[in-house]
Amino acid sequence: MHAVDHINIDVDDLTPCYEFYRDELGLEVRRPPSDFKGDHAMFRVGDTVVTLAETGRADGWDERGLDHPLDKAHIAFETDREEYERLLAALDEQFPKQGPYDWDEFEGFYFLDPSGNLLEVITYELPAGERERPLLTHDDVE
Repeated sequence: MHAVDHINIDVDDLTPCYEFYRDELGLEVRRPPSDFKGDHAMFRVGDTVVTLAETGRADGWDERGLDHPLDKAHIAFETDREEYERLLAALDEQFPKQGPYDWDEFEGFYFLDPSGNLLEVITYELPAGERERPLLTHDDVE
């Protein structure tokens, strides 16, 4: 194996999820919904393609989807510190989330997309010196 080529994510309603991944997460659009006969959209994240597919098989949005996030399948997006802080603040206003967590080598937080898929955003760019906010550790995750 050389890489993860693509990830397909089931969504209940393509439009709000497409806008969320494009506008909130800032993913690069590879192929918009208008390129497909069915309800799909493709994004590029580094060398990996993320495809949204409106299948009606997503788990649906339920805040309980954040319970015990480490034990669940999820997609983790890596970004720089500036984008990480922007997303942390932007998502605070819209969605409940778990974290941020301090994993020594990186910092991350979990949240649900509009269809209830569990996502994580991480950064390996840790703040220099003392941290501005208390961070949780693996032992604190519910």
